[in-house]
Amino acid sequence: MTTTKQTQHQVLDPCLLGRPVHLLHIFAAQLRDDLAQSMRLNMNRRYWGGFRVDDVAFSRLDGSETRGRWLSFAAPAGQIAFSMERKVLLSVLNYRYGSGGKSEPKSAPKADAAAGDHPEVKAEVKPEAAALVDESTVRVTATEERLAVVLGQQLCGTLAGRIELNLPASDKPAADGEGAAADTEFKPAPGSQPPKGTWVITVTVADVASGASGRYWFALDKPLMASVLRGLLRDRDTGKKIKSAAPLAQRLQVGLVGRLASKEVSLGSLYDLQVGDVIPISLSRADVLLEESRLFTAAVTEHKGKLCLTSFEDAE
Repeated sequence: MTTTKQTQHQVLDPCLLGRPVHLLHIFAAQLRDDLAQSMRLNMNRRYWGGFRVDDVAFSRLDGSETRGRWLSFAAPAGQIAFSMERKVLLSVLNYRYGSGGKSEPKSAPKADAAAGDHPEVKAEVKPEAAALVDESTVRVTATEERLAVVLGQQLCGTLAGRIELNLPASDKPAADGEGAAADTEFKPAPGSQPPKGTWVITVTVADVASGASGRYWFALDKPLMASVLRGLLRDRDTGKKIKSAAPLAQRLQVGLVGRLASKEVSLGSLYDLQVGDVIPISLSRADVLLEESRLFTAAVTEHKGKLCLTSFEDAE
């Protein structure tokens, strides 16, 4: 009895055929630089001063991922779902307010509630590092939830800016009229786990002091992902535009023969010719032939020491 070995073949997604998916690493590198620069701004350093961006990568959800807490941010250009590992969020909270897991244990609900309502009470404690916090020892507070929204708006705004920057001018959303600036802001809303097949951008950040790492994710809806690919398609086609073809009459090459003179002689005279003999001819208009067909007659002139044909006329 013989058995045949089953070979696993990669299944192609017809939705991706002809799209520059192989160039997504270019967008990821651009986004990494944008996020790193955004985290260094004065207004954001109070949150991200202890972190660096280690990696940005694209992937698609296969449905086996652990369910997490997602926020949704809506804007005219599309919808971005955002999720952040809680240990990263708590570390940012610890860096921002100098609090975190050490001062907010589960056994101290009153102190925790006070911190949620008045984060400035603990702001006088200067953070020395943004070390990742043990999330199991800290319960969820209102301050943490508000911070998640603030960070989501910041980071999603950076992502949306990169997507728009890559688009051709004709595809960028118009921003005229009153209230246009407000419409471009990402409005937070409760989110849910993105469905299987959704494109996700995974950003890995690390604490500069301890080296501990964590992640957050962007999930793009179909219009925004199409914008990402459209921006990359423009980069791929730059400098590769096909020049418009010239008319066939300008592209077709033919060879013309100019016959300057001809003379008929008898066969006997031809045999009697010797070296030094002169055959008298009269040089008038030359015949212009295509292969053996006589098409034109032309005048013979001299230009810079060369014989040229000019004044073409149709042959009768």
